[in-house]
Amino acid sequence: MRLLSVNLGRPRPVPYTSQPEGVTGIDKRPVDGPVRVSAPGPKGVGGSGLAGDAVCETRHHGGDDQAVYAMAREDLDAWERALGRTLPNGCFGENLTTEGIEVSGALIGERWAIGDEVVLEVTSGRIPCRTFQGHLGEKGWVKRFTERGAPGAYLRVVRSGDVRAGDPVRVVHRPGHEVTVALQFRAMTTDRTLLPRLLAAGPALHPESLAAARAHVERIERSERLGEPEGYGGSDGSGGSEGDGGPRNAEKSATVPSG
Repeated sequence: MRLLSVNLGRPRPVPYTSQPEGVTGIDKRPVDGPVRVSAPGPKGVGGSGLAGDAVCETRHHGGDDQAVYAMAREDLDAWERALGRTLPNGCFGENLTTEGIEVSGALIGERWAIGDEVVLEVTSGRIPCRTFQGHLGEKGWVKRFTERGAPGAYLRVVRSGDVRAGDPVRVVHRPGHEVTVALQFRAMTTDRTLLPRLLAAGPALHPESLAAARAHVERIERSERLGEPEGYGGSDGSGGSEGDGGPRNAEKSATVPSG
């Protein structure tokens, strides 16, 4: 298990982002040499966990719980076959392109040691947004990506240090629950009945997902107390997708995101 590449993005103007200045750092490219990884600060203030990597829309991206985004090369290869086009490392906006490690199948709270210094902790899957769709130029991409259910993983920084292409990746901790990135992603996008299962991951879970799961359970309990059918009263209050500010209601996430 290793890093195939470490990928950084620079701000560039595009017509498909809601960022106020019209710029995005989603176009990430592999770099040579070591890159410093550290906790960037809370969402809305901190950007990327990788030095030199641009996060332009800090209202919705970056921050401590989304400091690093990893994607398995194996998933990129599967998408290459499905789309009939070459997908270079970094093209999904990922900071780390990995080989030989379960990324979407990783457990929430799982910890990876990378190289000699860095330790990262898995927090959630990446929910796609319009910026991602515009960057790839694939019609219906948000829905298609969501349906496949292999979103890659966001990670927080537990221990800072340098990483570089070729570094080994070791899983040094696996929690005792069964909440995977793929399960968390499905719960936040296409099947909100899975939300209560996310609570088993506890505080390791991305705070927005944890809040959505708790709100869903509270609504169910309230409905049971009042003798109402599940879902009475409308939305579970989960807000928007992580691509546009927070988890989105399941029915909408695959069709109306922004970024």
